[in-house]
Amino acid sequence: MQVPSAAGLSPQPAPAFNAPAAAATATDPLAHYQIIRRNGAVVPFEPNKIAVAMMKAFLAVHGTQGAASASVRETVDTLTQQVIRALVRSRPGGGTFHIEDVQDQVELGLMRGGHHEIARAYVLYRERRAQERARQAEPEVAEAPVLHVTDGGQRVPLDLAHLKALIENACAGLSADVRPDPIVAETMRNLYDGVPIDEVYKASILAARTLIEKDPDYTHATARLLLHTIFKEVLGRDVAPAAAAEAYADYFPGFVKKGVEAELLNPELLQYDLKRLGAALKAERDLQFDYLGLQTLYDRYFLHVRKTRIELPQAFFMRVAMGLALNEIDREARAIEFYEVLSSFDFMSSTPTLFNSGTLRSQLSSCYLTTVPDDLDGIYESIKENALLSKFAGGLGNDWTRVRALGSHIKGTNGESQGVVPFLKVVNDTAVAVNQGGKRKGAVCTYLESWHLDIEEFLELRKNTGDDRRRTHDMNTANWIPDLFMRRVMEQGEWTLFSPSNVPDLHDLFGADFEKAYVAYEEKARRGEIKPSKVVAATDLWRKMLSMLFETGHPWITFKDACNVRSPQQHAGVVHSSNLCTEITLNTSDTETAVCNLGSVNLLQHLKDGAIDHDKLKKTVSTAMRMLDNVIDINYYAVKKARDSNLRHRPVGLGLMGFQDALYELRIPYASQQAVEFADRSMEAICYHAYWASTELARERGRYSSYKGSLWDQGILPPDTLELLAQARGGYVEVDRSATLDWDALRRKIAQDGMRNSNCVAIAPTATISNIIGVDASIEPCFGNLSVKSNLSGEFTVINHYLVRDLKRLGLWDDVMVMDLKHFDGSLRPIDRVPQEVKALYATAFEVEPLWLVEAASRRQKWIDQAQSLNIYMSGASGKKLDDTYKLAWVRGLKTTYYLRTISATHAEKSTVQSGRLNAVANGAGNGGMSAGADGGMSALDAAAAAAQQQMNAVPATDIKFCAIDDPTCEACQ
Repeated sequence: MQVPSAAGLSPQPAPAFNAPAAAATATDPLAHYQIIRRNGAVVPFEPNKIAVAMMKAFLAVHGTQGAASASVRETVDTLTQQVIRALVRSRPGGGTFHIEDVQDQVELGLMRGGHHEIARAYVLYRERRAQERARQAEPEVAEAPVLHVTDGGQRVPLDLAHLKALIENACAGLSADVRPDPIVAETMRNLYDGVPIDEVYKASILAARTLIEKDPDYTHATARLLLHTIFKEVLGRDVAPAAAAEAYADYFPGFVKKGVEAELLNPELLQYDLKRLGAALKAERDLQFDYLGLQTLYDRYFLHVRKTRIELPQAFFMRVAMGLALNEIDREARAIEFYEVLSSFDFMSSTPTLFNSGTLRSQLSSCYLTTVPDDLDGIYESIKENALLSKFAGGLGNDWTRVRALGSHIKGTNGESQGVVPFLKVVNDTAVAVNQGGKRKGAVCTYLESWHLDIEEFLELRKNTGDDRRRTHDMNTANWIPDLFMRRVMEQGEWTLFSPSNVPDLHDLFGADFEKAYVAYEEKARRGEIKPSKVVAATDLWRKMLSMLFETGHPWITFKDACNVRSPQQHAGVVHSSNLCTEITLNTSDTETAVCNLGSVNLLQHLKDGAIDHDKLKKTVSTAMRMLDNVIDINYYAVKKARDSNLRHRPVGLGLMGFQDALYELRIPYASQQAVEFADRSMEAICYHAYWASTELARERGRYSSYKGSLWDQGILPPDTLELLAQARGGYVEVDRSATLDWDALRRKIAQDGMRNSNCVAIAPTATISNIIGVDASIEPCFGNLSVKSNLSGEFTVINHYLVRDLKRLGLWDDVMVMDLKHFDGSLRPIDRVPQEVKALYATAFEVEPLWLVEAASRRQKWIDQAQSLNIYMSGASGKKLDDTYKLAWVRGLKTTYYLRTISATHAEKSTVQSGRLNAVANGAGNGGMSAGADGGMSALDAAAAAAQQQMNAVPATDIKFCAIDDPTCEACQ
């Protein structure tokens, strides 16, 4: 059997990547790429040869007839495009690929596509050809006396000693397993005579990057090589590590002046003592970055003038700090204080703050929440508001419950309403059209209350079947569920759907007041006094909610009454929805657009001697709360309603990240009671110190203006509100109430000094900022111990360095283990030689039962005055398991949940996740006519689950591309 390699083939008719010609033309962006052959020759990159090679591989395995089908040609075309995209993303500015790199990508593409038989044949063919070349003594690299480079327009010999010294410096101080020799060898393999000097440095970065899977410390070596190129780009010269501190101090004042002259930075920054701030920069902190973190900053955050970066890493942190200290009395001292928590990775502000702090347009807030009125002017004003907020980089949460339902009477025209769905299509398209400052896609989540007559059609908005004019493929959706509905589900009751135009007060009611009004409206509907309306079995609607959640990932499950009954601001309005990522719970109205400003504590950095370091945590939180409070006054507001609301109530959202890393450090498995207790104690500490910091700020700066009458003012703190929720529900609240800190002292302090912020704590997803500092996101369990993470900066191998440390200690870390982790997509479970306690500690997200996620979240939620962005991971999903999990979330007092990630039990044994396959269902998988099975489960939902999981089983991979948070084109809140 002959399977061709992806090189050296004569052009033949075959699917190609936007290039039917043999070679890329001068106008083709691929013309900027070349191939280094094994003999050292550099030839044009010919994309169609990859397609030809793949087609021949399919022919070799399946024969002429099997490979001639249209589906195979379509598959080859898709795989070819994936391979070329992966190659191009590794060198976005053009460059050279060694022929072996191309073949590696072809092999990876076949494996990820689930074409294992063809991939196996392809690997065997490559090995056979390598042996043939060895027997024939074919030279792998052209024999040239001297390798020349092009530097400054001149052709000069490569300074190999300098290159080796650069790579040796990059490896200095790392583990003994990180050696410069393999980086040098791989770098040289990718060079050719006359190569530009910038390509030499790029080749060294890429060479080190290929070794990360061998040892995670290579990520730091790669980052240091990237740091060298950043210094060279910004300063125009090489900077030795020992001279970095002096270089920073000399460069910093000029950087600020250059940024102001380029109209990038606020001229007020020139009023700082720039020499003092430059001297405060700590160059050694550049060495903390891993490759993913530094590359992300370089690609997306550092300021640039005509595509040339002008910002170095520590200058970036100081620029952000200066922007947040503009209104401080002692600006320099506060800027240095803020810089310290940022550059040490103790705390990180959210992405909008990092993007825009200190710039001319300082839009620093992360989240905006709006409520849409039931009139045409108001609807389109809300859509315009979405566009303005999205333009300047904000995630949006819209409450659409007030808009009248399909078939409702329109008094002005004596016609019938088309309902809420057609307007949501406009919202969807607006989010796509108006991206966030050209830096990431617009992102919006629409909320609808569960009594709305359009709820059943709302549930289907993300389906891939049906009338596409009534689908919103790019917009997130969420159910806003009252407790009365959940009680009806638990008690097998009926549920009545109304148009909000007939029951307008339900939108603003919660708890006992909502129940009283709702029951009265039901009586009117039964008498025929309210039309249109519809009665359904509550369990049927609940099943459809869960079915659609499984099938499409939407709408998310969020709970109206828990958000309102426990809100400190219930005296000043109503929470009508959460935000894009379900962690913000703030009031909205026709006159107020809620705004929240986010940042997160790195929990890993606040451990000491196997416990929480309260002294350090208190100090970090105090500084962080001051930074977040400053955002409110400095922020640019695209709409007046947002400014008015934010200045009146001053809410902020302090969160955390690195929860999983902290568990590793403490050697606590995520799926354990110990982890639940740690979630409880760590969140209690963060919240306690956050509330204390806010009352300290109130003493210094004054209380927020709507403080009077709030729960804070009444001496009712967030943990006290659990009792309010239990009273409102008449039960159904089963939450641990234990505490360890002196909450009475805090209560007395607030009674004396008040609060500076109406809300203080919210746990956001932190996807991007966690990448920057190199920890697991937010409260998430580890996704995979070896995976490929994709974002706008490219694809990055991510390996669990805690696991590698333990496997080295046990003598189990070797090439075989690397291959096993690749094969099992980051899971240790199927690897027999790994001890059980190690498997338990490093269990991946789908190996942790969802009840542990809910239990830990419940312990956190009791302390939090807002909510948390909680993903639910579920292996072997069934109707009963979904039902049990989300009922448990309600009973445990959660305010919101976020994405449901499902995967079959058999698939979990082989693969962690397939990009784009989560919560997907094959066409024809039904969701209607659901009936309870004998075990109380949901037979139709189980059938849908089986259909979707069968589809997922076919294509294993490790790419992490979930949603607005991890999608390469958008990272939403953070």
